[in-house]
Amino acid sequence: MSKHPHFRDFKNEFCKVTRNHASFFPARKTRSISVLLPIDLGGQISYSVYLMDRQKITSELSYDTPSKIVLLVLDGLGGLPINGQTALQAAKTPNLDALAAQSVCGLTDPVFMGITPGSGPAHLSLFGYDPTKFILGRGILEAMGVGVDVRENDLVARGNFATLEDGLVTDRRAGRIPSSENALICEKLNRELGTVEETEIALFPGKEHRFVVRFRGKGFSDSLSDADPQKNNLPPVHTEAQKEEAERAAKVVNIFMEKTTLLLKDSPKANTVLLRGFSKLPSLPAMGNLFHLKPVAVAHYPMYRGLAQLVGMEIADVGPTIEDVFTTAEKIYADYTFVYLHVKKPDAAGEDGCYEEKIKAISEADTFIPRLLALNPDVLAVTSDHSTPCLLKSHSWHPNPFLLHSRTAQQDQVDTFSEIQCASGYLGRFPALNVLPLLMAHADKLKKYGA
Repeated sequence: MSKHPHFRDFKNEFCKVTRNHASFFPARKTRSISVLLPIDLGGQISYSVYLMDRQKITSELSYDTPSKIVLLVLDGLGGLPINGQTALQAAKTPNLDALAAQSVCGLTDPVFMGITPGSGPAHLSLFGYDPTKFILGRGILEAMGVGVDVRENDLVARGNFATLEDGLVTDRRAGRIPSSENALICEKLNRELGTVEETEIALFPGKEHRFVVRFRGKGFSDSLSDADPQKNNLPPVHTEAQKEEAERAAKVVNIFMEKTTLLLKDSPKANTVLLRGFSKLPSLPAMGNLFHLKPVAVAHYPMYRGLAQLVGMEIADVGPTIEDVFTTAEKIYADYTFVYLHVKKPDAAGEDGCYEEKIKAISEADTFIPRLLALNPDVLAVTSDHSTPCLLKSHSWHPNPFLLHSRTAQQDQVDTFSEIQCASGYLGRFPALNVLPLLMAHADKLKKYGA
């Protein structure tokens, strides 16, 4: 391949392009370069070079309009077949199917093919932020979502109460203990822990088994490995410093985990803790300023509320049920130009491996689609942040079904909203980072690029 004359032309042209555009990029690694290498197509060589900062271009082209965008994220929607069908295929989705038949469809990759994303980077892509450029720890997302006061020098992490038996973590979610029990455990630990190495430690309860822990002291770095085996029936793990400056933080965290396990030794289920997503307070450009939008998040789970807050969205008060999400959206719809709705239940069922529960959650969400359509948004998109197959009981790299409904969307041949059907859609398979520019274009919120 390297001896092919067209390959030499490709190399020369690519080098020329990068030299000519060197001044376009700041000193930091904020550029986005995608290269499609030469492919022999019947004796001819085809190649392309894409050199751009998508967020910068989209921001510069955006302008304020009254048109409205609704983005419905059914968390963990995609899956793998069980008895021949994914949960989405098995669910009763007459409204999503009818909507798909009137929309343009495709599949999205949150980062790129083969990469399994966390919820943070997966959502950042949907909101127009390059997840390889803006790195957010899960801890800060959860902390912001539950209203934790996080200061510049604080270190936070997302925690799970878990079950430890005979030296093994047998249940990473402690049987999904009730949130009320979680609150009592956090209260007990806050009362009995005391300080560790001159560090104030506070726990903040979340939903079910989840909590946030905040370490307030001096000299903390968030360059730490997760203190979580990630799967059941493995021994617990300590955090490790990834850089020398994180040694103090690692010591404090590991002492905290040991003390906590001792204090919880008599608890039947929640008798140890797992920590991941160590992070400090980041700084992100506000979505409203970047894209001339007035965005709002309708999400119940703390992590998604936290992420939305970090990108500058307003946060709506919403109850715990799927219906609450849609009812709240109806109430606040008139005041915003970008409405993000988040439904967690398909993901939770997928992580638990509960195929029937995932089917039930998707079917329930489908019943509320007519209420979104009744709002008459200029653009309505339905997709997911990532796939959570029940077979894997975890996030996966599989692409997400995507539909976009607007008067300017070219309808394709898709008549069922499913992974397989969306693969044949007009949009094909594309990066989730393209979702927001696509929504804005159909809402007439982007000017022409170039003369």
